[in-house]
Amino acid sequence: MIKIKNISTFFENFAPLRLQESYDNAGLIIGDLNAEVDSVLVTLDVTEEVIEEAIRKKAGLIIAHHPIVFSGLKKITGKNYVERTLLKAIKNNIAIYAAHTNLDSIEGGVNGKICEKLGLKDCKILQPASGLLKKLVTFIPIDQAPQVHEAVFSAGAGNIGNYDSCGFNVYGEGTFRGNESTNPFVGKKGEIHTEKEIRFETIFPTYLQEKVIRALLNAHPYEEVAYDIYTIDNKFNRVGMGMIGTLPAEKNETEFLQQLKSTFNTGVIRHTALQNKAVKKVAVCGGAGAFLLNQAIAAGADVFVSGDFKYHQFFDAENKIVITDIGHFESEQYTKELFYELLTKNFPKFAIHLSEVNTNPVFYF
Repeated sequence: MIKIKNISTFFENFAPLRLQESYDNAGLIIGDLNAEVDSVLVTLDVTEEVIEEAIRKKAGLIIAHHPIVFSGLKKITGKNYVERTLLKAIKNNIAIYAAHTNLDSIEGGVNGKICEKLGLKDCKILQPASGLLKKLVTFIPIDQAPQVHEAVFSAGAGNIGNYDSCGFNVYGEGTFRGNESTNPFVGKKGEIHTEKEIRFETIFPTYLQEKVIRALLNAHPYEEVAYDIYTIDNKFNRVGMGMIGTLPAEKNETEFLQQLKSTFNTGVIRHTALQNKAVKKVAVCGGAGAFLLNQAIAAGADVFVSGDFKYHQFFDAENKIVITDIGHFESEQYTKELFYELLTKNFPKFAIHLSEVNTNPVFYF
């Protein structure tokens, strides 16, 4: 048995809820965080049939990519599939958790799995996020600097690309005077003290601020810790939408379309005119990715793999790229495989079931 809270905490460390889009509803949708379950069912969508599967398999928690509830519900009377699904889950004490656009936006998430399935190399975020980075500046006595560095870096600060423990130190002197209510680490109360210190700077993502500051305060020797936090505009290259990578070897466009059709088992691929060029660089976005078309073109992608392109959006390729619409479900179908891998690796003694229900509402004639 394991508490739902343990599983939700794991997912929210891996794909923080702060990263979800404003319209989204990721996180625990139904259930008690303190409840215990002995097995989990992972799926792309939650439907009545998936709830019935969870009942058969005695799974007390369903983890899905798409939230069953996107907007507010004023009544739950069973008048549509969403309400019927929720009623059935509640009646059978089945919790529902969703990891959606927060899972889309991280390197090892939905788009990373698509890249893996296509065998792409040297993958990176197609549209890195802005406004997610902050800089921490603090002042540390020289001898205690290593312990503070270690604590702050262990909390997740100091990561730039493939490098960690990134920081900058400037040596100088700090002054302070404590009143009669203080118990200073160095110096005497009531006297101005000068201490050789290091000005230490590092960066961290906004969603780790509480954790980083808590680590700083716990590791720092001073009774009152001086620190500043600055918002910076740098792109955060480890978080964002879509991904782009390269094939191990060039393929012609027809060969690549065949690979797509086979890998994603799609009934049809809608695509723009072929350019009679080799395919080497490929951009991907699970679900509906038309909003990333210009980024894919600017990044020099030969092909853009996604779903849900509208008729007029195909014109926007302008013979600069081949758009391949493989379908929304098809592009995200391996997300439940990603869930399964993450859970089995991090909760090895826990029963995890891959849903056998095909929740794709689209059929091909």
